[in-house]
Amino acid sequence: QVQLVESGGRLVQAGGSLRLSCAASGRTFSSYDMGWFRQAPGKERELLAITWRSGARTTYADTVKGRFTASRDNAQNTLYLQMNSLKPEDTAVYYCAARALLRSAFDYWGQGTQVTVSS
Repeated sequence: QVQLVESGGRLVQAGGSLRLSCAASGRTFSSYDMGWFRQAPGKERELLAITWRSGARTTYADTVKGRFTASRDNAQNTLYLQMNSLKPEDTAVYYCAARALLRSAFDYWGQGTQVTVSS
């Protein structure tokens, strides 16, 4: 299994930028697809982006495409989420997660990091 720790969340003004990091330890990082999710109070957890274990492929939800960029550094076992043009509706707890080979679900999750966007 893999252990995940998110960091970088803070209060930021609308229109600003923020970069989140997800540090992984344990099993080889490159063995996993990695995802970014967020959850606002009273709402379902929302998938934002997936970086695939092989190649440079990254997919995004329509709500963040063009504003957010997910990337991974397998040598450093770290996942990133660059967030630009932030809006108050982006306020949520942001999570990273890992999906192993032959698995359909993301089984490993970090503790989350709070992002608050003020008007």
